[in-house]
Amino acid sequence: MTAPRIDTDTLRRLPKAVLHDHLDGGLRPATVVELADAVGHTLPTTDPDALAAWYFEAANSGDLVRYIATFEHTLAVMQSREGLLRTAEEYVLDLAADGVVYGEVRYAPELLVNGGLALPEVVETVQEGLAAGMAKAAAAGTPVRVGTLLCGMRMFDRVREAADLAVAFRDAGVVGFDIAGAEDGFPPADHLAAFEHLRGESVPFTIHAGEAHGLPSIHQALQVCGAQRIGHGVRITDDIVDGKLGRLAGWVRDRRIALEMCPTSNLQTGAATSIAEHPITELKDLGFRVTLNTDNRLVSGTTMTREMSLLVQEAGWTVEDLRTVTVNALKSAFIPFDEREALIEDVVLPGYAAAL
Repeated sequence: MTAPRIDTDTLRRLPKAVLHDHLDGGLRPATVVELADAVGHTLPTTDPDALAAWYFEAANSGDLVRYIATFEHTLAVMQSREGLLRTAEEYVLDLAADGVVYGEVRYAPELLVNGGLALPEVVETVQEGLAAGMAKAAAAGTPVRVGTLLCGMRMFDRVREAADLAVAFRDAGVVGFDIAGAEDGFPPADHLAAFEHLRGESVPFTIHAGEAHGLPSIHQALQVCGAQRIGHGVRITDDIVDGKLGRLAGWVRDRRIALEMCPTSNLQTGAATSIAEHPITELKDLGFRVTLNTDNRLVSGTTMTREMSLLVQEAGWTVEDLRTVTVNALKSAFIPFDEREALIEDVVLPGYAAAL
């Protein structure tokens, strides 16, 4: 039986939660053009629509390293206080316009110091911009809570510094930590000291794993480093044969470890072949705690509404399925339990009940 079609307006109104979304991958094309002009940075094109198309086409390489390389232009316009304030505020407003009620934004402070800002100044400025965006969204009647994940770049040597920042700013809007960058050749255990420090300070963290590298990266992220969530994790299906879970897959499912899945992004980097066959559907049906995410909205040309729409149209998802992944995300968010519970009970469940 074919699931009833859910129109785009209904999808946009549904309350959403996103756990995996990069600040430097979600700028508005027009903002990139204006900020690039202000700082004298040369872009592939100065037409916002053409720039958005360039990003989407450049990212569709099927290669994670080339996908990451598209960030050159967004990072170039985020090196000043003005650039950070504007992009952080607009980030929040764009989430609110898409029906997101809770989001976690991640970025690597070490990539934003070329304009002379110190690492703490980068974090303070981004938090100021996010707070301004949340205030404006609330005033407009579309409140959204946004927490920050600070990233260390796994192929560089400043991961521990980023972890120290996460500890220092954990009461100022930073809710957790991550490592980002090219997976293959840069195992998470290279930064074990940083993760041990975070555990000792009770700061939660997720780790990009199981996208460009397979099961060993997921195993290491969880069993060696102690991650509470996994970024992407699509390769966990390598441990599932004919619906039978191997030991690692069983560990992930049974301990309710959230998988931060990003369908469109995974297609672009070659981690999945189609939306219809993306592992998120199989894993959802097997009882894994899957969550739905955008990863990089500009680079992937997407929004949470679009990701939902693709799963509805191409993988047969229902409103109930969308509610499940939204609740999953909030259950695994890096904010206090009572705040998660309030968002689920007071915002998400009533919002979905109205759509059913």
